[in-house]
Amino acid sequence: SPFPTPLSLNSPPTPFLHLSLSLTPFSFPPGDKAFAQFLTDEIKEEKKIQKQKSLPKVSGGWELEVHGTEAKLVRKIAGEKITVTFNINNSIPPSAEEDTQEQQKPDEQEPELTSTPNFVVEVIKDDTKQTLVLDCHFPEDEIGHEGEEESDIFTIREVSFQPTGEADWKDTNYTLNTDSLDWALYDHLMDFLADRGVDNAFADELIELSTALEHQEYIKFLEDLKSFVKLDTESK
Repeated sequence: SPFPTPLSLNSPPTPFLHLSLSLTPFSFPPGDKAFAQFLTDEIKEEKKIQKQKSLPKVSGGWELEVHGTEAKLVRKIAGEKITVTFNINNSIPPSAEEDTQEQQKPDEQEPELTSTPNFVVEVIKDDTKQTLVLDCHFPEDEIGHEGEEESDIFTIREVSFQPTGEADWKDTNYTLNTDSLDWALYDHLMDFLADRGVDNAFADELIELSTALEHQEYIKFLEDLKSFVKLDTESK
């Protein structure tokens, strides 16, 4: 017939052309294996120089609470509660890291880095609604507050009152900056802290605690980073 035969509804469907795709199994980037091996070696070296597995205690009846990189020391005396809070993030002075890189020689063990965090002292008296807050830090240079003794290894930077029991402090509360403070008043504030156990001996132990915590968290970070790379180096 000169006319095409109409397509029957019962005709078998025309087969589709299936493209054959060659899929290459996923493989880790070549740098990941070297990265993971480096982290494995680094973790081993850091654990070798780790002085102690547990955090050192601070003498004087201070109780330690640790939440990640933040640590809080709590002490109770007659009618008062004193807390000292610090965070080990960014607590190693940049100058110390630069000196380490400059002084280190090939095949020489790296000098120990010291963590000197800012810390906040809160003094809470019973039956009061205000907390005296003293913001302290370890100065990078040896120049102390005018009139203070040379033996003071930390300084008070700011002092304020904040509502007791509130997590968020109010910026509208007056804050005393000690840069231009009368030296006699500043000296009394330092004595006020020392009478509550926050003195040079305490500051030395705080540095030891902070350094140990910083190193502990650094090792944990390396271990987490190695796991994140997702390469089982133990079977390689």
